[in-house]
Amino acid sequence: MAKKKPEKKANEPDIRLEDAMNELQEIVGSLESGQEPLDDSLAKFERGMELLRVCHGQLEHAAQRIEIVTRVDANGNFQTKDFDGASTLDRTADVAGGDARSKLF
Repeated sequence: MAKKKPEKKANEPDIRLEDAMNELQEIVGSLESGQEPLDDSLAKFERGMELLRVCHGQLEHAAQRIEIVTRVDANGNFQTKDFDGASTLDRTADVAGGDARSKLF
């Protein structure tokens, strides 16, 4: 069964993920150079945080649209389950009852 398409939030800017990531990369490079005046650096940092929220929102929106086909029944109908967007590392931490990253090293 097809999932209902999640609605875009009213306050989300209309920018493609790839464009947001490219702009974010430029901002990071500029901030890392250390050549910007403080006011400009703060403005770029704020813009970078806004772009980061946009990227996370768009990735979450995409994850909500994904269904995993688990099998096909005798009538040719697809059986699906929702996509779990959590990373494997995050799921491992939940199962282990702690921070799995600390167990990696």
